[in-house]
Amino acid sequence: MKTKVFAVTLTAAALLAAVSNLAAAGAAKEIIATKDAPAAIGPYSQAVRSGNMVFVAGQIPIDPKTGQLNTGTDEEQAAQVLENIKAILAADGMTMDNVVSTTVFVRDLNNFAKINAVYGTYFKDKPPARATVQASRLPRDVAVEISAIAVK
Repeated sequence: MKTKVFAVTLTAAALLAAVSNLAAAGAAKEIIATKDAPAAIGPYSQAVRSGNMVFVAGQIPIDPKTGQLNTGTDEEQAAQVLENIKAILAADGMTMDNVVSTTVFVRDLNNFAKINAVYGTYFKDKPPARATVQASRLPRDVAVEISAIAVK
């Protein structure tokens, strides 16, 4: 378990360093929002651009067309989450190929192989760095939540 905690800490440290470097360089913060992904359900943005980097907030499996939570299989939930990320990136002229890092939160690591199979279909060539963590509880009791960092 210490390895997983270390991986998350390392990812958080790398993110903090990147944001600090952008702030020091005077990069502006631009909010990215699209109706093609679920609206934020709290005081946060779907994504934020700073310089050439886009930080996509953790996405859960909400269908943006209906606003309803996808309570299907872990695979169906993972696909919805990744489609939401894809839509947010598209709103800023990016694709999944621009993703350099993801953090995947899962309800049960015993089901990770199913989620990973879907994840792999979105990142076929040059997959991003990734940290995967089992969380005791995710928002709205979903099976998966994913955040991403993309670079243009």
